[in-house]
Amino acid sequence: MALLDKDGVRLSVEDTVATVTLTNPAKRNAQSPALWRALAEAGRSLPGTVRVVVLNGEGKSFSAGLDRQGFTPEGFEGEPSFLDLARGSDERLDATIAEYQEAFTWWRRNDIISIAAVQGHAVGAGFQLALACDLRVVADDVQFAMRETSLGLVPDLTGTHPLVSAVGYARALEICATGRFVQAEEAERIGLANLVVPGTELADAVKDLTAALLAAPRDAVIETKTLLRGAVTRSYEDQRAAERAAQARRLRDLAGLSD
Repeated sequence: MALLDKDGVRLSVEDTVATVTLTNPAKRNAQSPALWRALAEAGRSLPGTVRVVVLNGEGKSFSAGLDRQGFTPEGFEGEPSFLDLARGSDERLDATIAEYQEAFTWWRRNDIISIAAVQGHAVGAGFQLALACDLRVVADDVQFAMRETSLGLVPDLTGTHPLVSAVGYARALEICATGRFVQAEEAERIGLANLVVPGTELADAVKDLTAALLAAPRDAVIETKTLLRGAVTRSYEDQRAAERAAQARRLRDLAGLSD
């Protein structure tokens, strides 16, 4: 069932699995403010029954990044161009970028697990959208690149944190500062990809992973994801305490002693 289909984004839901599809293959799923608003709306529209969200892109490329039309004086119809935004106040520019970022923030909510199914180019904003997800299953023709620095910009769509978490500071700096392409074998080796498969097998591989993620009880998966996300900022002793508290909740729940 399609809950949303607008501005290059389609959200469909079947039972506990939602699929978000980028639907502008003619432009290699290039991104715009309208698309970002639609992605944010998709996140707000998820039914509470959804446990896994799959993100994919139609056509040969997952997303070739930002639609360069935004840098022309005309910009997008009905939208201020990025050049116009740059001429505005710092407060307006900060608020606008924060609004854009909302399209990239909800994928790591503790109550869902998100999977990016990535083929072909995932460049700039496309790379950051793939990084926004918990897991990445990629086709063997994938090409990741963070091109913002090469254009005199910085990655600002929430991609820097997950990139450093995945590959470490030094590798992340090298990838961003050079703007080079990271292909499938390297992506799997350095932790950007959980799995690499032939392009013809991408959809089936994602279905298999989704089924495996749904096999465990939902509350246990949510608690585990919450623990793992918090481990990045907690000390070892604080993480031990968090594990004890989470396990106590699970045991009480299994024993029927929850409030």
